[in-house]
Amino acid sequence: MSTHTLTPSVILERVSFAWPDGTLALADVSGAFGVGRTGLVGRNGSGKSTLLRLIAGELTPAAGSVASSADVAYLPQRLTLDVDRPVAELLGVSVPLSALRAIESGDADPRHFDAVGSDWDIEARAHAALAEAGLSPDMLDRRVGELSGGEAVLTAIAGIRLREASTALLDEPTNNLDRDARARLGSMVREWRGTLIVVSHDVSLLELMDETAELYGNELSVFGGPYSEWRAWLDSEQDAAKQAEKAAAQAVRREKRERIETETKLAHRSAMGKKAQAEKRVPKIVAGGRKMSAQVSAGKLRTEARGKEAEAREALDAAGRRVRDDDTIRIDLPDPGVRAGRRIATLSDRHRSWVVQGQERVALVGANGVGKTTLLERLLGVERPGGTGAAGAVPGPEAGNLPTVSRPSGPPGVPEPGDATQGNGDTPPEAPVFPTLARGELHTDRVGYLPQRVDGLDEHGSVLENVAVAASAVPIPELRNRLARFLIRGAAVERPVSTLSGGERFRVALARLLLADPAPQLIVLDEPTNNLDLDTVGQLVGALAAYRGAVLIVSHDDAFLARLGIDLTLELGRDGELTER
Repeated sequence: MSTHTLTPSVILERVSFAWPDGTLALADVSGAFGVGRTGLVGRNGSGKSTLLRLIAGELTPAAGSVASSADVAYLPQRLTLDVDRPVAELLGVSVPLSALRAIESGDADPRHFDAVGSDWDIEARAHAALAEAGLSPDMLDRRVGELSGGEAVLTAIAGIRLREASTALLDEPTNNLDRDARARLGSMVREWRGTLIVVSHDVSLLELMDETAELYGNELSVFGGPYSEWRAWLDSEQDAAKQAEKAAAQAVRREKRERIETETKLAHRSAMGKKAQAEKRVPKIVAGGRKMSAQVSAGKLRTEARGKEAEAREALDAAGRRVRDDDTIRIDLPDPGVRAGRRIATLSDRHRSWVVQGQERVALVGANGVGKTTLLERLLGVERPGGTGAAGAVPGPEAGNLPTVSRPSGPPGVPEPGDATQGNGDTPPEAPVFPTLARGELHTDRVGYLPQRVDGLDEHGSVLENVAVAASAVPIPELRNRLARFLIRGAAVERPVSTLSGGERFRVALARLLLADPAPQLIVLDEPTNNLDLDTVGQLVGALAAYRGAVLIVSHDDAFLARLGIDLTLELGRDGELTER
């Protein structure tokens, strides 16, 4: 594994950065990114997004230096958009395009020629960029507000490609993209020229990279290969490290045992010498000489034995530092009491119904905008502001035969980003683009719901207080033990939720969901892997593997769904109908 690349285009020299409240985000980070495509991975909170912002020049290091080309283009995780901006501006071509059109209309102002420069084919190139994003040429003159969330992200990335920036930085670009949009992004990435650095938890996207960089413990290392090859190398290295730690621990025990044996022998010798002297079996002067010699010899033996034990302990410490913290969730969850044939929920369209029963894992998939979140809200009886997504009859030939959904009060639903035209990058859409004719009915009142945004936690309350709300009958010591199995240990359980990283917040929400008393018989998850690092995704998989109830999950992440062992996949189409895949 290399720590430097042969052709560096971004160089970091002992970079440190702290937020205004004093929280240290990065400390003494050094490394380099080369020309080509690099996937940047690391745990939530490791500083990946901060590092991109430092490279982009949005942040200034507190210490150290960042050297990169002058032309750096950056796509943040949250793409905040003005809905009234023209699409041409999102593409980055509005100035030369306006000047070109002015010249074509007969305006010979020299400023227009300066604005166009050599980009006389800018309109054709802009149309090609829109085609990459799956948009028609006429969208160039329309407003950003007419794009879905996924279309806006793809258009912004196409604009970066059109600009031909020497270094491009993309932070979690696949969040909220459906399968078609992810495929289009993959095509763009395959053709990318120059330096591309991508922060992502999307394994399919990471497989398109030339190199994989990891930010771990303020160390930046670069591996020459895609994610799967890096993962195989890391797993092998960790296996070797664990074996080395085991061997070092055995060496410590051996040296400690030998030191004790040495001390025992020396004590026995000393006792025998004192006994001989007491019995006057040797002259006093000879006994004194032997005693002095024995003391010198004993001192050497003790020093040698203690030195060997100390060296063994140092070797153990060094081996232990190579072994990473165990990041696997291992839990024994309360039994929700779901027998094999127990009916949990029914999903229906105008023509057919599917029953979720027992411990089934059911995936709900479909393009952005078809109304997957709306279907979940109808199932759960959650109503959005304005009344959209509420339970009730659905117009159609068989509406009279469809059940009316009801559910005890629960957490508010969060719309699915990209399911409708966005107001801005931080505001979720209010309604699906396409009519949602599908609906659902619950056959249990014990339901846990984890929406896309983990915003149902008490920000000022501690982790323990937040989880105790859902498990009031569980003694606090036992609840602490259960939280430890979610990797929330020690003083961390007393931290206010407002101080937690994204991955930590997710684990708290997941723990509150799965440790609820009584246990939910159905868990509903809406795009749970958005904004999660790969370690946390693995933790979610492990937690769900231990859950003995039914799971209904909306996700665009095929790799994640494959790991869950899905029993039934339903695709919601643009016509509002469900299809079994």
